[in-house]
Parts: sequence; C-alpha cells; structure tokens
Amino acid sequence: MTIEPYHFEFMAEAIREAEMSIAEGGLPIGAVLTRDKKIIARGHNRRVQEKNVILHGEMSCMRNAGLTSFHDTVMYTTLSPCSMCAGAIGLFKLSLLVIGESVTFPGSKDILSQFGIPYIDLADQRSIDLMKSWRSVPANERLWQGDIGN
Repeated sequence: MTIEPYHFEFMAEAIREAEMSIAEGGLPIGAVLTRDKKIIARGHNRRVQEKNVILHGEMSCMRNAGLTSFHDTVMYTTLSPCSMCAGAIGLFKLSLLVIGESVTFPGSKDILSQFGIPYIDLADQRSIDLMKSWRSVPANERLWQGDIGN
C-alpha cells in the first residue's frame, strides 16, 4: 500500500489529540477518523480522565463518530492498536488503518489481518518520540502498564 503525503498530515492531527490527552493527565494516544479525506471524528485516550478502561484513543474516536457506517472510513492512530481496539476496528470494518508507530508497542496487527483490515505503519518519528518521552517518566510507565492490562 502506498504511503501518501496526506497520511502524515492526518497523523499530525492524531498527534495533536495525543498531546491533548497528555495535557489532561492521560496517555499519549490519539486518533482521527476520515471519510473522503476529511476528518469526521477525533479522539484520544481518556481511560484515566474518565476512569473508563475501554476509552483507548481509537475507541474514543469511534465513540465520537457516533452511529455511522465505518466501511468507507480511514482511521489514523498514533500507536499500533491493542487487541481490544484492533477487534473493534475489524468488527466495524474500517477500510484502512494508518498507524503512527509500532516501535514502542507492537500492538495486535494480527487481529487486523484476521479481519482483513489493511493497514499502513508509518514508523512516524513524531509518534515514536512522543511515546518514548512520555514513558520515560516512571509514573507514566505505570499508567501505560495499566492501559495494556498489566
């Protein structure tokens, strides 16, 4: 699958969402959902802020999209999705997932593949640096371990 310049522009918007989450005391994972190359929903990890274990960045973004068909949408997420988020993306049959990075967390790309969801991993240095920097703080690393069920 071809990496287009606009993929990096939409990833910048997902990174903005991740930065908003950090500012709120949450985890640095953001997502945007697009249709026809226009953003239709945004979200970021709100697990800590709302004390809700399922509000990962992708889940928050899908919640904000509301009751819509996802078949013709593309999601941009700063981090490779966990099994819960990959399952939701597969269940609702998004047309493409663009991943910021899977260096700091490999995620569950196997689940995406099982559902037939195509994905692009940008290995975006902005996303890598954001997560590495945030996780370098011991208290944040503890939050991260809780986010992935450890």
